[in-house]
Parts: sequence; structure tokens; C-alpha cells
Amino acid sequence: MKKIIYLVLAIVMLSGAMIFPTSCKKNEKFVCGVTEYDPMNYRENGEWVGFDTEFAKRVGEKLGMEVEFQMIDWDRKFDELNSGAIDAIWNGFTATASENGRARLDLCDMSYSYMLNTQCVTVKTARLGEFPSENSFAGKTLAAEAGSAGEEYAQELVGTSGSVIGVSAQIATFLEVKSGVVDGAVIDVILARQKAGTGDYSDISIAFELEPEVYAVGFKKGNPLRDRVNTAMKELYNDGTLLEIAKKYGVEDNLVLDTAFGQK
Repeated sequence: MKKIIYLVLAIVMLSGAMIFPTSCKKNEKFVCGVTEYDPMNYRENGEWVGFDTEFAKRVGEKLGMEVEFQMIDWDRKFDELNSGAIDAIWNGFTATASENGRARLDLCDMSYSYMLNTQCVTVKTARLGEFPSENSFAGKTLAAEAGSAGEEYAQELVGTSGSVIGVSAQIATFLEVKSGVVDGAVIDVILARQKAGTGDYSDISIAFELEPEVYAVGFKKGNPLRDRVNTAMKELYNDGTLLEIAKKYGVEDNLVLDTAFGQK
């Protein structure tokens, strides 16, 4: 009798495993390529925080996926994406910019755009009077994050007679300006408004703003994850979750949702 009971139990357990195979599977995961960019992605006490960080985590919750953040060399972001080292470029990614003469929209699939931004030029406050317009930087030296939209704008501003110094992250441009190594820096206005004129950067100001642009999330061409993220993004925007996160990081005035952007 005992043998029969054990046999029945074994069959029941086996049947359960066949019916509910997902109970033994690990959760799906997607990896976001990021750099240090306050207030979008930055670290506090060793943990990633910021608008884009919390945004990605909320999307992950919607999709039932674990989200991991991978520090990348921004200049190699498309190499990382296409190799599969990361699944998404999610770091205040200027979707309307170009990369080595090619539109980023042609280099990867884009999510809906979710935030408005503008490039700006920062200089030492004491030198503001030297730079009344964009033309003032012709022949000068500017800093910008290597591989960023700012680097492209910086090159246009200085022209063939000037030079652009590429740095590892946007925040590093403040040190270049402060030290006097460069005449100014081109960075995202969202970051500039957070840092310029405060703390260690109290002697740095925004000279002027450049062309408007938008942020979106970049995916490898053909990755179906893009559409899943879009669905979750729309839900989080409509239920007020994104606005709540945006207010936490002081970027609520920049928040948008353009469901036509990047879609083919």
C-alpha cells in the first residue's frame, strides 16, 4: 500500500512540474547601459538612483522583469547594444541627435520619447560677458561627454579652428571648466540646472541654451522588448507614476509622452 501511495505522490508532483514549469524558471532580466548623470542615473551609497533609474525599475515591475544597470563608456554605447552586452540605452539618451553623421534613429530602435531637453553651454561666471552668443565660441576650446549629442554641438560651435575635449561623463565637464582647461562645456540643460551655480560649481553659469531635443530609450534593431517597454511606459505615464517620479527629481516640467516618436 505504501508503495502505491508513494507512486501516486510522485505522479502528482511530476504532473505539477509539467503544468507549472514557469515556477522553476528565473525571472527575465534586461540590462540598461548608463553613465553617471544626475538627476537621471547616479549613485547614492553605492545604489543607482535617479529619474531614469526609477523609471526603468517601474517598467521592469510592469513586465515582470529584473532590471540591471551597467556602467558603460558612452562613446561605445552602440557597440555595447549591438553586441548584446546591454539591452537598452537608458540614460538621458538624446534620441534626436546624430552619431558620426548618422541619425541615432537609424542606428537603433527608439521607444516613445518621454522628456524634453536642451543642450546648453556652461562657462565660468566671471567670463559670461565674453560669450554673448553661440558665435563667440568659434576657435575656442569646449568640453563635452565623448559620444554625446553635446560633443556634436560643441564641434559645430568651435568650428575647424577650435577644439573639443571629450570626457568620460557630463559631470566631468564641470571640472574642465572650473580648472580653466577649456573655455566652456556643452551639456544637457537638465544636468546644468541641477549643478551650475551650486556647491563646488558655484562659479559656473549657463551662458545660453541651444536646440531643443527629446529623450527616449534605445534598443537594438528588431528587439521586441521596445514594444513591451512602450506599453508599460504609456501605462506609467497615464496613471501619474512618471509625474510622481519626475517631481521627486525636479524634472516634472520636462516630462512628456510622444507615442508617435520612434515608431515605424
